[in-house]
Amino acid sequence: MIDYHNLTPEQEEEMIQSEFKALLRDYAATAHKQKIEIITKAFEFANKAHGGVKRRSGEPYIMHPLAVARIVVNEIGLGSTSICAALLHDVVEDTDYTVEDIANEFNPKIASIVAGLTKISGGIFGEGASAQAENFRKLILTIPEDVRVILIKMADRLHNMRTLGSMPPAKQLKITGETQYIYAPLAQRLGFFLIKTELENLSFKYEQPSIYSKLERQIMQVTPMLEDAFRIFIQPITKILDSYGYDYEIVKRIKSPYSVFKKMQTKHITFEEVYDLLAVRIILKPKPNENEKANCWVTYSAITSIYTPHPDRTRDWINTPKSNGYEALHVTVMGPGGNWIEVQIRSQRMNDIAEKGLAAHWKYKTGEQEESDLDKWFKSIKEMLDTSDFTNAVEFMDTFKLNLYSTEIFVFTPKGDIRKMPAKSTALDFAFHLHSDIGSHCIGAKVDHRLVPISYELQSGDQVEILTSKSQKPQMEWLDFCTTGKAKAQLRTILKKELKAIIKRGQDAVEEAINSVGQPVNNQTLQVVLDHFKITNSANLYSAIGNGKIDTSVIPSLFLNKTKNKWMRIWKLQFGSNDNKKEETTSQPTQHNPKKTLHITDADVGSGYKIADCCQPIPGDNVLGFIETGGDVIVHKRDCPVAQKLQASYGNRILSANWETQKVLSFLTTIEISGVDQTGLLKQIVQVISDDYAINIKNINIDTTNGVFLGTLDIYVYSADDINNLCKNLLKIKALKSVKRIK
Repeated sequence: MIDYHNLTPEQEEEMIQSEFKALLRDYAATAHKQKIEIITKAFEFANKAHGGVKRRSGEPYIMHPLAVARIVVNEIGLGSTSICAALLHDVVEDTDYTVEDIANEFNPKIASIVAGLTKISGGIFGEGASAQAENFRKLILTIPEDVRVILIKMADRLHNMRTLGSMPPAKQLKITGETQYIYAPLAQRLGFFLIKTELENLSFKYEQPSIYSKLERQIMQVTPMLEDAFRIFIQPITKILDSYGYDYEIVKRIKSPYSVFKKMQTKHITFEEVYDLLAVRIILKPKPNENEKANCWVTYSAITSIYTPHPDRTRDWINTPKSNGYEALHVTVMGPGGNWIEVQIRSQRMNDIAEKGLAAHWKYKTGEQEESDLDKWFKSIKEMLDTSDFTNAVEFMDTFKLNLYSTEIFVFTPKGDIRKMPAKSTALDFAFHLHSDIGSHCIGAKVDHRLVPISYELQSGDQVEILTSKSQKPQMEWLDFCTTGKAKAQLRTILKKELKAIIKRGQDAVEEAINSVGQPVNNQTLQVVLDHFKITNSANLYSAIGNGKIDTSVIPSLFLNKTKNKWMRIWKLQFGSNDNKKEETTSQPTQHNPKKTLHITDADVGSGYKIADCCQPIPGDNVLGFIETGGDVIVHKRDCPVAQKLQASYGNRILSANWETQKVLSFLTTIEISGVDQTGLLKQIVQVISDDYAINIKNINIDTTNGVFLGTLDIYVYSADDINNLCKNLLKIKALKSVKRIK
């Protein structure tokens, strides 16, 4: 690893020039019209502007714009205008040059892109930006103007993630939070699968380093076996494709650590139970007179004649591409080793679009008058911006997040026109998708000629007819029936006046309940109420109470006989960076500083440190701290959805944290067991839990069907390590086939 701090000026200049030459080589290898002169001019301009400035790692600052420009060329596929903008993207923000200077030196288009990038700066390493949501709002506002702004921003974020190791832990958590929450889903929505995968993996690496390292080792251990399986699997496929005279390439794809982790989390399975670690991709290179779709289907037919396909795992994204432009045939077949293997069949064009997303989509676009799915998506975002009145940037970000759906369904109009909708869309979502007036007057729908309510969840293949009435008016409860950002945004605009009255009614009720026990209404007392009802912001709380969905009678009891948080008497948490410096804390919780290391001892603990009700972290879980406005620190699991949103929205108020545990207090958790029923099995299970581990059991619930049982046990343990050890020992009972923690 280079020690940038000890480089001489001559060595720095040599390194900079070497990187610039590498950029020119990358550019020369593309099919773009070569405009070396303007790129060289942009580099020299940026190099002079950033002269003498260093990054936190000690490397010259110009190395960052050069790296972003190389990503723009190699991984996104953009041309000279975008390369120049990437080289210049921090000049206006960090130096005395203005957008007008850029326009005079280069051209209005480059200046316009740099201006767009300057507007959304500060959301990554900016010290002054505490609420990152406003930066995301600015980011999304650039989509209708020039999408290259967002593509260069994606490259900027990717390089910052690749160099994140030089940042302190609290800053790492802030950056990974906003990357996971917005940038990775946005990369997927724009079709940049490789960038999306790398962003997720890097975020996972810094958020949960121990789990990442373990999974990385496990994947490396099984990789030789997967490579052998790949070679055996493709032999008959290669033989038959060769007989057809096809020009093709077959490559393997092994799941990333993050992808494996998500599968384990959602399916509640172990690493050994993740069966689809290996996927096979066949990239066809059809001749000019050949039909690429026909070749894909012929290849599909050849594969399924060799291997048995899974009846429910065939996906046709050739005839009905995804909204991000993705086209492919997916089929999962039973491999020779008894494992399911997913095969992805694409043409070279389809593969380019899958890997380079939007840029490749433009490259292959032929009919300029034809509006693509991405064009339609951009238009829908602009409509959402134009027609919606958001009270704050966080609300905007939440609504936009709903548009970053990863799965889709296909439904039909009464005339047979196909429409793409997000998965879990309702009939009301579809009504607003057609037109805001149709949505506003919707009274129900007919799905396949069957009458359904507006809350009906649509399925792929449904033929939907929306029923309307002139006398129908939107209702507040409709917000619960909508799942798409567009429908929710339009409804909020229509119901704005009524919503304000409901929120005011809810706010008055909350304040009255808090005041009734002599407590002041402030950020601290409000957070107690929010935590109890597991709601993330006060507006949603007031709305739920104003609508009568939440009973305020329990609120006073939250403040009666309030004692110190019992968990914090037993646990010590180290907040801040991972260096060895420790500073004494004061008695005022408002003194927390994300840049400092705060070592919290029993004497310091009180109402200033609380465990989040939403995820209820325990010793051994990876955690972080969030500083509330009043100064209290709320401790969340790092993979808690609420924590990810807080990281993305309020990055500068995030603290890194580590447990120091003492086995004094136990906590309640739930494990799930399954296996083959036999006489005396329950006695064996109880013996391991109670006798071997001296763990108390609160509740046992087991159901048996045809000799197979599934059950849950609520038990009291001291830490996550206790749970892991217990699960391993329970699995030694032969009749048990699966044991896992589910809470």
